[in-house]
Amino acid sequence: MPTSGAADRVAEKLGIGIYETPTGWKFFGNLLDEGMATICGEESAGTGSNHVREKDGLWAVLLWLNILAVRNESVKDIVTKHWAAFGRNYYSRHDYEEVATDAANGLVDNLRAQLASLPGKSFGDLKVQAADDFAYHDPVDNSVSKNQGIRILFEGGSRVVFRLSGTGTSGATLRVYIERYEPDASRHDIDTQEALADLITVADEIAGIRKRTGRDAPSVIT
Repeated sequence: MPTSGAADRVAEKLGIGIYETPTGWKFFGNLLDEGMATICGEESAGTGSNHVREKDGLWAVLLWLNILAVRNESVKDIVTKHWAAFGRNYYSRHDYEEVATDAANGLVDNLRAQLASLPGKSFGDLKVQAADDFAYHDPVDNSVSKNQGIRILFEGGSRVVFRLSGTGTSGATLRVYIERYEPDASRHDIDTQEALADLITVADEIAGIRKRTGRDAPSVIT
């Protein structure tokens, strides 16, 4: 979390277990060491397994090379077939860098104050199914990691996640993770930002990003 929920779709359809953890290899390590997971990954595209740690970029490249060698297909063909089988998760991260610390904290406090009242609310065609401040209960060491990201989950599988990082003298970075699940194969070739447009608008409406940060656009879009 907040890695894309695409992996959840695969796990659900194949009937295999999956864990959603905060960002950090220490959480993955516990699951790997106990044999509770065989592969793990995070938003930076890092992927790993039990026989390698902290070399997740190299491992991901080797994994893809193996997939390409075995399937003898292009990356495009593999991805297109994957979307046809499991649906496509359009995903993007919007970073608002060097936001004044008071403004950033105020935005997050306001979001937390809304969580209980958001479920059931509709924003255009989007209806909130659940909203929470993600907390991870480690099944291995029983530790609890709170405040890992404020999640707004919509009916149909789309979501927006807000996280704050780097609060300090130079301000904070507000990271907004926007994701739309699209099961319709005829809509799997839309530009990502276009596909996410209504979620981007709703994220600003709920969090008051422009009003509270004074920013008309994110510093970085990935």
